[in-house]
Amino acid sequence: MSATDLKKEFGKVGVLFGGRSAEREVSLMSGSGVLTALQSKGVDAYGFDPAERGMAELAAEKFDRVFIALHGRYGEDGTLQGVLEQLGVPYTGSGVMASSIGMDKVMTKRIWLSHGLPTPRFTVLDSKEATAEELAKVPAEYGLPLMLKAPHEGSTIGISKVSSQAEMKSGFDLCAKYDDVVLAEEFITGRELTVPVLGTGRNARALPIVEIVAPQGNYDYEHKYFSDDTQYLCPAPLDEALTKRIQAIAVRAFNAVGSSGWARVDFMLRATDNEPFLLEINTSPGMTGHSLVPMAAKAAGVSYEDLCVEILRSADLDLKPTQDWKPV
Repeated sequence: MSATDLKKEFGKVGVLFGGRSAEREVSLMSGSGVLTALQSKGVDAYGFDPAERGMAELAAEKFDRVFIALHGRYGEDGTLQGVLEQLGVPYTGSGVMASSIGMDKVMTKRIWLSHGLPTPRFTVLDSKEATAEELAKVPAEYGLPLMLKAPHEGSTIGISKVSSQAEMKSGFDLCAKYDDVVLAEEFITGRELTVPVLGTGRNARALPIVEIVAPQGNYDYEHKYFSDDTQYLCPAPLDEALTKRIQAIAVRAFNAVGSSGWARVDFMLRATDNEPFLLEINTSPGMTGHSLVPMAAKAAGVSYEDLCVEILRSADLDLKPTQDWKPV
């Protein structure tokens, strides 16, 4: 499709990036990449940072659709999606409810369990009221090592691997800085995998699986976005049957929370028996130079630029305006 055709199809496009979450730095990188890619295809695209400009200015821009490249709170958690629903501006990614669920690791796990999907065992601790006795019980219940997580953060922010009883308090305190509750999760020893999913409902499809091999298994913020030490294997070296099984679970997990457009589903593959366990879903995944959705798309023969166009084309509203309604 020519640049003229894309400009006509999409109209005026806003790329929303930056924002005010703990993942702002990553979002700036993602959004800059998406904006450049769309403009290179001839799309009439403009950047918009909600941390620097208010929602009244967003409405005044009269975008025909927007590409959400925000990560974390105030962009990936359903709040911005609700504003766009009110404005009647179609947006990429999941709607209000699915975005809110996907941003909450605890609620996501509860929904997956209700659908019979595999996820590590867990408990939830109150950040302010958990007692020393309660903290001491967690390793006894779930074993060591175990993971502590701030359930409303992403990009490995607010995560601590606890290897001994003595580390429980410091790990808990780190996570408690970011959230009202702390998710304590059984640690699955094995291979770290991620599966991007594109589409909606019955049309959702899994891209090639990416295996993440980080130094000492430590896939932290630095190794995720800035270091060249982490290895990415795509497609992941798995046999065909296991690959298809994991991809099918990813699509089921995607649909279980009501996701749409695109997302990335993270797994651990247990070393002892090759059983996959769902960790979380990212409903507005990274689009940086180190990001995994573009990597998987490339392995499937889709360029970064064409991926951005495909995601933009999926922009939609949860609530369709009535025929006689027009945006203010």
